[in-house]
Amino acid sequence: MTNILDLDNNLLFGEIPDCWWNWSQLWFLSLNNNNFSGNIPESIGALTLLQSMHLRNNSLSGEIPLSLQNCTSLTTLDFGENELIGHIPIWMGRRLLDLVILNLRTNKFHGYIPKQLCHLVSLQILDLSHNYLSGTIPSCIKNFIAMATTDFVAQIYAMPTPYAFFGDDTEIVMKGRTVEYDIILKFVKSMDLSSNNLSGEIPKEITRLVALQSLNFSDNFLSGKIPENIGAMKSLEALDFSQNQLFGVIPQSITSLTFLSLLNVSNNNLSGRIPTSTQLSTFSSSSFIGNKGLCGPPLSNNCSENGVILNNGIVKGQEKGDNGVEVDWFYVSVALGFIVGFWSVLGPLLVNRRWRHAYFHFLDCLGNKIWWFKVNVVRVCSSHGF
Repeated sequence: MTNILDLDNNLLFGEIPDCWWNWSQLWFLSLNNNNFSGNIPESIGALTLLQSMHLRNNSLSGEIPLSLQNCTSLTTLDFGENELIGHIPIWMGRRLLDLVILNLRTNKFHGYIPKQLCHLVSLQILDLSHNYLSGTIPSCIKNFIAMATTDFVAQIYAMPTPYAFFGDDTEIVMKGRTVEYDIILKFVKSMDLSSNNLSGEIPKEITRLVALQSLNFSDNFLSGKIPENIGAMKSLEALDFSQNQLFGVIPQSITSLTFLSLLNVSNNNLSGRIPTSTQLSTFSSSSFIGNKGLCGPPLSNNCSENGVILNNGIVKGQEKGDNGVEVDWFYVSVALGFIVGFWSVLGPLLVNRRWRHAYFHFLDCLGNKIWWFKVNVVRVCSSHGF
């Protein structure tokens, strides 16, 4: 019996037959780019030796069948560009522990991203984009060891199995283009959570994934600041945080991303001066537009020394107090100067009795002199007829 079934790029339609018990030795299944509809059959779970399943770009509906958890040898699961619904199953992170590629993009999944997915330490490509996922991005993503280690090679690529020689492929949106990877797939490491309803902050743990080449969190409702240590992700070639609600400055460490060829932080609430480096100077203003507080090249609104915006995004001479209210330190310094000068004069008089007596004696003498002067001026004026 054959171990490979590849029916990609045909005009097949109708439901996928529910007869997979007869294919128990199958380890590669690909039905990409057809017109299949209906549910994924329950009998698919009989393919316990299956290592790679591709059902991308069909019209499949319904939920991912529970029986699929029996396919514990899976390394590639590509259900992208269908009409699948429901939650991303928790059991994926408990049963499919050898997954290297998980592609669920452009479906109708909702609910949270399960924290159990963080158990998939061999995961190199995670694409959950263009769904209806909500909640926060789990901080446990730091457990994706394959994305955090530049020299990590998944076991399926390291061992000389027939599957490894047959090859695999998947489509990835990288640098704004959809690219199909096959021969060099084992070297690609990517995470795409774009176009969902995710909220909360970008977890700082993301910066531990130093082997990631593409990171896309665009078109969500993420808030907070860009992680300060973003520059640690030195393998990044594409970084897209656009169309969120991020605020604060663009971290200076971003200038360390020397391989970066696509950067997009547009349409947020970022402020301050755009960091300068040889690499960042290659990006156009479209990478930064839609942030009213940003200034400096390549944007046209320059950061003036006397002008509106400094590197920290605050008006020069002003800072925010603990209650968030802006404080103008010029007027504060004038007030402090007056107080210090006032008490430097009166303070010693209140403390030292001898000084106080001498001071008031001086004032008394001065008053007498002024009175004598006024009397004599009046006399002189009167004697001259004034």
